[in-house]
Amino acid sequence: MFYDEAKINVRSGDGGDGMISFRQEKFVRLGGPDGGDGGRGGDVIFVASTHMNSLLNFQHQKHHRAGNGVHGTVQNMTGAGGQDLRLEAPVGTIIRNAATGDVLADLTQPGQEVVILSGGRGGRGNIHFANSRQQAPRVAERGEPGQELWLALELKLIADVGIVGVPNAGKSTLLSVVSAARPKIGDYPFTTLQPNLGVVALDDYATMVLADIPGLIEGASAGVGLGHDFLRHVERTRVLIHLLDGMAVDPLQDWKMINDELALYNPALAAKPQLVVLNKFDLPDVKELEPLLREAISEAGQPFMSISAVTGEGVRPMLYEVKKMLDAQPVDAAPTAAEPVVIRPRIEERAFTISREDGHVWRVRGKEIERIVSMTYFEFDDALMRFQTVLEKMGITAALTQAGVKVGDTVYIGDMELEWGE
Repeated sequence: MFYDEAKINVRSGDGGDGMISFRQEKFVRLGGPDGGDGGRGGDVIFVASTHMNSLLNFQHQKHHRAGNGVHGTVQNMTGAGGQDLRLEAPVGTIIRNAATGDVLADLTQPGQEVVILSGGRGGRGNIHFANSRQQAPRVAERGEPGQELWLALELKLIADVGIVGVPNAGKSTLLSVVSAARPKIGDYPFTTLQPNLGVVALDDYATMVLADIPGLIEGASAGVGLGHDFLRHVERTRVLIHLLDGMAVDPLQDWKMINDELALYNPALAAKPQLVVLNKFDLPDVKELEPLLREAISEAGQPFMSISAVTGEGVRPMLYEVKKMLDAQPVDAAPTAAEPVVIRPRIEERAFTISREDGHVWRVRGKEIERIVSMTYFEFDDALMRFQTVLEKMGITAALTQAGVKVGDTVYIGDMELEWGE
């Protein structure tokens, strides 16, 4: 089964907790802090693979998790980093934020790697909080939580040339004749229910990749007959072979209909270089029709050729013409891996909001303060005092006071429930 869409949930690893520890050595009466840092959480990385041709693997497993960082330990030892999650996807996969539809990455080059989510940083051990006034701090940080996101994956096959046309025009037969591809072939509509790729080798050892796009029908641009599922694969191609069924009732009308559907789906598709090819030229009725079609299509300004995919007549000259058209088209620049997508909240984003949920219940929301809450050891007095200082420096204490918070009120920040005191 060919799958070209998938929706999955990914989560990067949590950072390991920092350690609160003090040196305990014989004859060392006042050992200083020696709590180590936690290890960083694993990243979520997508890798473009040439060994895959569909998104089948993502149909069976929807949730994917990177490894968590290991907690810091005594003697200032840092915990190990979490294992990165490396997910292979076919070349041609577009990765979107499922909630917003924003494109996060486009895997167009073999081996291309993209960091979609980076792991949480490890918490600092108490050795980092020692100073001249506080030489035995019972303060450390918990690891930063990883990030979670639903992704929508969409595969658009990458081919040099796309073969389009109505059902039963002979697209699969043509692909099987010019390449080693063996698509399903039959004398009835919709034999092909998935795109097929084939590599064509020419005499001078030049090659090009052809894609047999399943038959398009009227209304394909609106999704009729799985139109959207088929049309997306045309977008990656640089040249089109528009194959006409010489035995159709009205091949010229079919040609106009397919062009209209391409334009309605994406105007850029109708602007692609197109070689119109009349198939089944070995049949007498088609030979009689050929001059009329050639004249009409030539007047429209598009090149025209005739072939028989079954006998091979005219196929080789057609391939050379397609190669010539292909060489005249610019090649899209490969994306650089120097600027991978990394989704992380901005550390400097200190904005917050305060809302009153009930008479004595308040909620503070903000990326930075919620991150700090998740990394605080509230069971230690020193850590709690440090957190109160953070609230004051960020202006949250003053904002809550101005909003009318009273002693004994409940204040929620993230998952933490706090009681407001003096």
